[in-house]
Amino acid sequence: MRLLTHWSEIVGDDTAKMAHPVDVGYGREGFGATLTVLCSGSSAPLVQQMLPQIREKVNACYGYSAISRVRITQTAPVGFSEGQMSFTAATKQRAAPPEHVISASKELASNVESDGLRRALEQLGQNVMARKSNT
Repeated sequence: MRLLTHWSEIVGDDTAKMAHPVDVGYGREGFGATLTVLCSGSSAPLVQQMLPQIREKVNACYGYSAISRVRITQTAPVGFSEGQMSFTAATKQRAAPPEHVISASKELASNVESDGLRRALEQLGQNVMARKSNT
């Protein structure tokens, strides 16, 4: 599931604009899976050259050699009602949390000495408090 939801983070934005994962299939013997990626016909040769790097990055995400083979399937970017896929990376637009949530999270993390850790805790606090106020 993480492979589908974090594809651009795993393989990089340039690769994610050209190819999308569509299937992970396991063979009968169970020795590694096959990842199927969808790309347009014009970008298939570039994706073909990147297959070893895609396999390495995906296996790094899993933490072991889960994928032994990457297969390409192609579609036309325009012209068919089925099989069309947008090949632009999705950007996430997140609304800013309310001011009271920001101030509360800064207050909770104020006595942490490390700047990086303090910012991470502030962000975590904002995410948790904003989610609680929305539900």
